[in-house]
Amino acid sequence: METRRLCFPRQRQVLLLFLFGGVSLAANRFRHYSVTEETERGSFVVNLAKELGIGVEELATRRTRVVSDDNKQHLLLDSHTGNVLTNEKLDREKLCGSIEPCMLYFQILMDNPFQIYRAELKIRDINDHSPVFREKEMVLKILENTAEGATFRLERAQDSDRGLNGIQNYTIEPNSFFHITISDSDEGTIYPELVLDKALDWEKQPELNLTLTALDGGSPPRSGITTIRILVLDVNDNAPKFSQLIYETQAPENSPLGSLVVKVSAEDADSGVNAEVTYSFFDADEDIQTIFQINPFSGEIILKALLDYELVKSHKINVQAIDGGGLSARCMVLVQVLDTNDNPPELIISSLSNYIDENSPETVLAVFRAKDRDSGENGKTVCYIQDNLPFRLKPSVENFYILMTEEALDRESRAEYNITITVTDLGTPRLKTEHSIIILVSDVNDNAPAFTQVSYTLLVRENNQPAMHIGSVSATDRDSGTNAQITYSLLTNQDQHLPLASLVSINANNGQLFALRALDFEALQAFEFHVGATDQGSPALSSQALVRVVVLDDNDNSPFVLYPMQNASAPCTELVPRAAEQGYLVTKVVAVDGDSGQNAWLSYQLLKATEPGLFGVWAHNGEVRTSRLLSERDAARHRLVVLVKDNGEPPLSASVTLHVLLVDGFSQPYLPLPEVAPERAQGDSLTVYLVIALASVSSLFLFSVLVFVAVRVCRRRRAASLEVCSVPEGHFPGHLVDVSGTGTLSQSYQYKVCLTGDSSGTSEFKFLKPIYPNIHSNGPDFQQHFCLYCDVLLKFIIPNKFSFLSVIMQYNN
Repeated sequence: METRRLCFPRQRQVLLLFLFGGVSLAANRFRHYSVTEETERGSFVVNLAKELGIGVEELATRRTRVVSDDNKQHLLLDSHTGNVLTNEKLDREKLCGSIEPCMLYFQILMDNPFQIYRAELKIRDINDHSPVFREKEMVLKILENTAEGATFRLERAQDSDRGLNGIQNYTIEPNSFFHITISDSDEGTIYPELVLDKALDWEKQPELNLTLTALDGGSPPRSGITTIRILVLDVNDNAPKFSQLIYETQAPENSPLGSLVVKVSAEDADSGVNAEVTYSFFDADEDIQTIFQINPFSGEIILKALLDYELVKSHKINVQAIDGGGLSARCMVLVQVLDTNDNPPELIISSLSNYIDENSPETVLAVFRAKDRDSGENGKTVCYIQDNLPFRLKPSVENFYILMTEEALDRESRAEYNITITVTDLGTPRLKTEHSIIILVSDVNDNAPAFTQVSYTLLVRENNQPAMHIGSVSATDRDSGTNAQITYSLLTNQDQHLPLASLVSINANNGQLFALRALDFEALQAFEFHVGATDQGSPALSSQALVRVVVLDDNDNSPFVLYPMQNASAPCTELVPRAAEQGYLVTKVVAVDGDSGQNAWLSYQLLKATEPGLFGVWAHNGEVRTSRLLSERDAARHRLVVLVKDNGEPPLSASVTLHVLLVDGFSQPYLPLPEVAPERAQGDSLTVYLVIALASVSSLFLFSVLVFVAVRVCRRRRAASLEVCSVPEGHFPGHLVDVSGTGTLSQSYQYKVCLTGDSSGTSEFKFLKPIYPNIHSNGPDFQQHFCLYCDVLLKFIIPNKFSFLSVIMQYNN
């Protein structure tokens, strides 16, 4: 019985039953169940729900499992009924060999909370094997002088069944020389002994053949037979004698094939053939004959196969020595197998989850068990993972470990982890096993889109084509999949005066911005709005950025002449006394440009003149001055064409025509006569001049009254918001932002002419300032032009130290 236990430890390994959840040991006592061997697959063992006192639904909810120690699933759990069933035909002889009773140990594990129930399943034997003798024929050599009553032990039959189904009796066919008796061995088995009833006579009968039958206790019983061949020998009165009855030795399990285990020795006092001793195994199991081999002449026992401490820790060998006369002796050899660290640790994964959501709290990823088939220090294990990972190993019961997260993970920092679990034993040399687990971090929409810039400045030249691409905004999202898909949109503008929907549009997929219509720098120089970027996650996250569109100026406005006005019904004539000195200010051409920057830089030049060299124009301020002293020979009337040109590319220009009248003095102005009759004009009488003067004075008086009334009315209209030469402080639209400088004049503004008068009798313009946002050619704006014209008359023409008559003559002309 003990020999069988040493030879078949693998069949005795414990089967585990797993159920995952919390970590607590439910009970230390065993639950006992039984099943008959060779029953069909799916045979009922126990109803686990009734046994544990819980519902079938709870078994499924708590992930109840049955797992064996060596990953052989002998039992399975029906989650619908709660029945534990056999997963295969159970062969008691394969599972336990000679061990009786045959017990399969297992565990029931339950999750949430984690519980373990230890149990054992007894495999009941059936009589499915017949007794078998190792040899079909036994040969016994018996001396003829053997005394009656002598016993001869016979090799027993082998029966894989145990208990009552094992061998229970031996019988021999009836004869006059021998009978069979049954004896018990130290291991608790029975063996047959042949008892001599009558002395043998070699001369009468040198050989006998008997049939030996072995019977088991099954119902019906099974049997096996062998033949006993008895050779009657001549007298040999000395049997071999071993030097030791028991030989004890040790052999490391990694001993090479052919190595010597032990040498037995026996001597015989006889001589000749009767003293020649041969050695052999006696009553040896098949495992002994497979692993060991004995030299029949030297008694050396050598290895035929490798030893394995994890399978059999010791071997018991019976050795027989027979001399040439047929006498024999027996001894026992005990071989103790020494363990070496030849088995690396094993890692058995019971539960594994390769995916985990980021931002998850502490989560169990895997449950596994570490084991080592070696013993002592060779079988102790240490388990660890790499450092600097947000995971930890938590030891549990029965050498179980739980791999779990230490903190919430961030997919954007790291989306995949390769965790290497290393199990090392404490043997010499140390052996280790590594197992890699890939953990993928699933994305959660925890990152809002981020624009590449906080604000964007887009430059667009005015007069652009409608639907022109003016720029792009771009945002990125650190998430993945649909959580990183971004949609762009224009956000509602808080400025109600800015028609954003008619100005720009955005491509929702790529953030490209388009101008919907042509922009005009003079009407809108810059505007701002916000764009939003929203991902497709749930819930969706968004961000926004400021976009500023700056309209660049084109030179699309020609200079506009404010003074002298060119649309008057009568041309403006400037009066210059002939006594004027060189550099005398005749007048000042005032012009503006609706553009900005260098497109509004104006320059003045004299394009045409009745008498070149008499007058000059300052290029930067448009002042028309005399270039030299006047003389009597200079013509009285002069026509000047002044060209006003901006600095754009290409440059635009405008021209203005000035009429200059040279007079000797305001009291006696020189009045030119018609060109068709100059001599006749000089001969007119004084009476005609007086009549003309009276009429002119009367007309000028009436005209002056009208102008005075008109100017008072205009100034009262502007009294609420204007002062002389001051800029109105009205609110400009908030969306108009000047980033590149304004021009000399925007077409949307009206200008007020401010002049100075000093004691020298010269007048000049000081500056121009915007008054109203719009100027048109008709309606109320015409009144503004008229007021402006009246201001010029009162502030520029009248303060000049000309005679009242000169003014009259100018307007009559």
